[in-house]
Amino acid sequence: MSKYRLGIDIDGTVTDPATFIPYLNEHFKKNLTIDDIIEYDLTVALGISQEEFWKWMQVHEPSIYKQAILADNAKDILLEWKKQYELFYISARPKHTHDVTVDWFHRLTVPYDHIELLGQHDKLDAVKKHKLDVFFEDKHDNACNIAEECNIPVVLMDTPYNQSPVPNNVYRAAHWNEAKKIVDRLL
Repeated sequence: MSKYRLGIDIDGTVTDPATFIPYLNEHFKKNLTIDDIIEYDLTVALGISQEEFWKWMQVHEPSIYKQAILADNAKDILLEWKKQYELFYISARPKHTHDVTVDWFHRLTVPYDHIELLGQHDKLDAVKKHKLDVFFEDKHDNACNIAEECNIPVVLMDTPYNQSPVPNNVYRAAHWNEAKKIVDRLL
């Protein structure tokens, strides 16, 4: 019997959703907390243009990814899951951050079978191509689209920026221990 294959987003899912906040606060002279980020689009909380934000991201993204903080309990649960599932990370990170990303996985000894950086948020083709059985996400519309288009359960890591209603096969998890309970139930 083949192993179940878990699809996992990286930023805001495996990494702490507040990872970017200290960098944003320092550069943009803000005093934001994760509770202030009520939309996925960070330009709203920062009061800046998309252009200004993406210019900043191009400069700072690699160093933020290099120093990203793991979400609480994510590593322990992923290590446990590695024994019984295949772990496929599908991220919107730009392709040019691949080496920084893989180095981070190695340095923090986070297990993986496959890492794919898409350079854009639409993950539907990757989910279908890799025949994923469950997906983990923090971006609300991605979670809903994957659940509905791919007809698989999606675990949505609960954050202040993804509070809109979700379809039946999207399961909210406040933290990784809760995500583990959901997966245990589903699989």
